[in-house]
Amino acid sequence: MQTPGYQALREGAAILDLSARGRIRASGEDRKRLLHAMTTNHVQELEPGGTIYAFFLNAQGRIQADVWIHAEEDYLLLDVEPEVREKVYAHLDKFIIADDVTLEDISASTAEIAVEGPAAPAMQQQGVVVSATVTGQPGFRMVVPVEERDALIASLQAAGGVPATAGEILAVRLENGVPRYGDDISDASLVQETQQLQGVHFNKGCYLGQEIVERVRSRGQVNRLLSQLRIEGTAIPAPGEKVMAGEQEAGAVTSAAYSPSGSCVRALAYLRAKFITPEAGLTVGGAVAEVVQQG
Repeated sequence: MQTPGYQALREGAAILDLSARGRIRASGEDRKRLLHAMTTNHVQELEPGGTIYAFFLNAQGRIQADVWIHAEEDYLLLDVEPEVREKVYAHLDKFIIADDVTLEDISASTAEIAVEGPAAPAMQQQGVVVSATVTGQPGFRMVVPVEERDALIASLQAAGGVPATAGEILAVRLENGVPRYGDDISDASLVQETQQLQGVHFNKGCYLGQEIVERVRSRGQVNRLLSQLRIEGTAIPAPGEKVMAGEQEAGAVTSAAYSPSGSCVRALAYLRAKFITPEAGLTVGGAVAEVVQQG
């Protein structure tokens, strides 16, 4: 059965309250230069009103966080998962030495409301609008003072938006194969393993962790890849449950949820590269599974 929030995400416009996410404001003349040197995407090219997706890496090329970077005229807004807000702030602050950059954590003083679904673009309102998506559906986010949160949600509902629950968001996210840092991506992950290369600019110049990214690219492969799975039945595997190829362990599930529209379970899992073939004969918890090709 398709619930109202799920239907809105798939066919209309759903409202997502993302106020728990971290929001860090970076201002000062050197803000773009600093973020360009600290992330995997091309911040220097970012124009006011633009938004890009990127990763923060350590020197070993492991992903410390993912981030949506949005440019306004006089600052950059960094939008991150709640669990990494303090880590990202400290990580950046450590590298500000003689730079003209000021960081401000505005998470508590602001609210972040997203609208996602095919009808979302028609519902855009005023404010700081970030072109980003949780579920992979068309959509945007609005960052407003925290005291305006309830009025904004009421206005969006009056325009036809339907609030979506965490479970509904998870189902559509996995149907679209969108990973979440903290669930599907961790500080043990390499960029190429995630298959989220829209967050990487390979010709931007030096940045922290670039040497490892380039080394992996030059070798042309990684041992495991974050892959989309379609699993028969209704049993939802727990994070960490093994994906089997006959008697061999092929990988492990990171996230899973039932897909009402697909009448199956959709999941993300890290799979050993040699098992990402139609002939692999994958199973999860005894249920037949198959890799869903991206794109």
